[in-house]
Amino acid sequence: MAFILEGIVTTLDADQRIHIAPMGPAVDRQMERLMLRPFKTAQTGRNLKAHPEGVFHVTDDVLLLARAALGKLDQLPALNPASHVRGSIISDACRFYEFRVRSVDDSDDRSRMEAEVVHFGRLRDFVGFNRAKHAVVEAAILATRTDFLPLADIQKEFQKLRVIVLKTGGDQEKAAFAFLEEHLARTARSKEAVS
Repeated sequence: MAFILEGIVTTLDADQRIHIAPMGPAVDRQMERLMLRPFKTAQTGRNLKAHPEGVFHVTDDVLLLARAALGKLDQLPALNPASHVRGSIISDACRFYEFRVRSVDDSDDRSRMEAEVVHFGRLRDFVGFNRAKHAVVEAAILATRTDFLPLADIQKEFQKLRVIVLKTGGDQEKAAFAFLEEHLARTARSKEAVS
C-alpha cells in the first residue's frame, strides 16, 4: 500500500441501517485496494465482519467528518444507493469507492481488512484542503482518542490547531472546530467530575 488517505466509510449494520465513520485506509496509487484498520470494538469493524461490503468516500466536508468521528450526526447526509455492493454513497462526496472485504486479520487490537474496490465514481471536483481543513482533520482524530491519550496533550495540540483554523478557515471549518472544542470541553468537565 502506498499511503493513508483520510475519508469516510459507509457500512450497513445487521438491521441494514447506515453507519458513517471517518477512516484512513492505506491505499494503493491506483485506488484498487484498501487496507482498512478499524478497532475491533468499532461499529465499522463489526459491520464489515457481518456484511463485508462498504463505500469509501473522498470528501472535503470536514464538518461531516468531525461529526461522524464523534458519532454525533443529527441526521444522515443525503445518500444514494451503491450500484455494485449493498450500501450507500454520500451524495455530496467528491469521489466514492465501493469495496468488498477479501480478508480479515484479527490478531491485533485493530483488525486488518484487505478490500478490493469493485466500482468507483466521481461526483464533483475536490476543492482541496486549506490549512484549516487539515487542522480539523487532525483535531477530529485527537478528539476520538481522549480515552487513552493525556487530555493535557490533546488540549495543547488544539490550541495550535485553533490558530490555523482562525487564520485560514471558512465557516465550515470554524463550525467543525468549534464542535470538536465543545466535545473536548465536555470531556474535560466529565474527567474533573470523576476525580
